[in-house]
Amino acid sequence: MDTQKLLSIYESLLTMYGRQQWWPAASPFEVMLGAILTQNTNWSNVEKAIVLLKQCIRLNPEALLSLSSADLQSCLKPSGYFRIKTQRLQNFCRWYLAQGGYSGLEQLPTFELRERLLNVQGIGPETADDMVLYAFHRPVFVIDAYTRRLLQRLDLIQGQENYEFCRQLFETQLPKSVERYQQYHALIVIHAKQRCRKSKPICHACQFQPLCNINLRN
Repeated sequence: MDTQKLLSIYESLLTMYGRQQWWPAASPFEVMLGAILTQNTNWSNVEKAIVLLKQCIRLNPEALLSLSSADLQSCLKPSGYFRIKTQRLQNFCRWYLAQGGYSGLEQLPTFELRERLLNVQGIGPETADDMVLYAFHRPVFVIDAYTRRLLQRLDLIQGQENYEFCRQLFETQLPKSVERYQQYHALIVIHAKQRCRKSKPICHACQFQPLCNINLRN
């Protein structure tokens, strides 16, 4: 794959949907909180959980740790897997404070920041990269199921490639740009939700129709 192809996809998505305002959050900590809560659910459910949390506490790690596990679980119920997410959030908050909070982590080089996040129980590559890109504003590309779907349908991957392969595909071919990486990822998400759906994709309204292997099979 060459740089021009990835840039062409980006420009096409930008033409279809315009610039995106993403990720909605009032603070870097809220971004990180959302990155954990969005695991295995959709963002509307995360928003419901965050609203409940804000009704109980200020969104910071100290306040979150002051809640009992039962109260935290009650707030997190809309996001699903609330018992697991309660443990993960409590664990993350303790780790976060031990690292010196945002100011302590912000001083780390991107590679070390990412590696430390990946060593936290319950934080995998996608969650870590969400945090690094949207909370710390570092140029790492987030790979999610939507990105894989688009890449596979455009025959840019076969489907069995691991996370790092897909991430490096973007990061080695595109100029390092936080703003572009954020926009690209957000555009892929909205495209996958509105047109490039997992089942019953809306191919007739898609600019990628001539290139898409789903369209070729239909």
